[in-house]
Amino acid sequence: MLSRAATTRRALAGLALTLLLVVGAAPPATAALRADPGAGCPPDQPDCSVWDDEPGNPGDPGGGGDNGGGGDDGGGGGGGVCQWNGRTIPCYDEDLGWFNNGDGCYYKPTEGPVEPPEGEQWYLQTCNGGDLGAQDVVSLADPPAGFGAPPNPEELARRALASISLLPARLKVAPRKNIGPGLVGLPVWMWATPGRNYFGPIYADESDRGLTVYIEAKVDRIVWDMGNGEKVTCDDAGTEYKATGTRAGATSPDCGYDEGYPKADTYDVTATTHWTVSWWTNSDATRRVIPQTRRSGIVQIRINELQVVTR
Repeated sequence: MLSRAATTRRALAGLALTLLLVVGAAPPATAALRADPGAGCPPDQPDCSVWDDEPGNPGDPGGGGDNGGGGDDGGGGGGGVCQWNGRTIPCYDEDLGWFNNGDGCYYKPTEGPVEPPEGEQWYLQTCNGGDLGAQDVVSLADPPAGFGAPPNPEELARRALASISLLPARLKVAPRKNIGPGLVGLPVWMWATPGRNYFGPIYADESDRGLTVYIEAKVDRIVWDMGNGEKVTCDDAGTEYKATGTRAGATSPDCGYDEGYPKADTYDVTATTHWTVSWWTNSDATRRVIPQTRRSGIVQIRINELQVVTR
């Protein structure tokens, strides 16, 4: 009896998968948190947390990965990140000058109404994190903290990253609940829509005061959560299932849940795309990495018990 049931199960494998028509998963409906002014995020960027202090905030679909650390409380400019009122801002602005984290003001040398006191210099002071409604001309004996610092290359790398779209993978599976159920123990195929914004490589660059930073973003892997506590890691987009293909009814050649589900149920399948964003400068070819992730929407699989009729 057991041998007959097993034979019947495998005989139905091709038929069960052949009946499936698969369509793409809808993109996530919930919009992600946007970055602060200065990041220059494109409208379709699903995760623009690359400037946030704490990546992976609740509601953020991707988590920004390694952020490179916080700012220097006593200064601004080249070393660290410049912040004001909880938001990250450029450490240098062409019109405003250099930012001082200590008082939240930008400083730029300027001409004053009269000669400054001996040993001092006039500066255009723009406070409140660069609010153009609060500017004064002040004289200082010493440059403010962070004044004259060179560009921060990682800051430029993150600006370049914020200018491109790393989209979450659009998931496809066979079987698919809204098309037809699968059967316990039969292989599941998973794949994702190919494309430059889904897998890369994507290139961008950002320049400031003679320093140019280049970035290259590409997908390293996709980790599929099968909805039952098990995960499958795929190195690429996977292969589309075709009911008339030579592997119909068999396992996927590169991205599949080969053993299938052990029991009947409806399962929510999701996936996390792991991007590697490497960056280097026009003066240093050493590549450094900003890891990024993007989480996809949900596709559902309905798995039924295999019914075996015996006499």
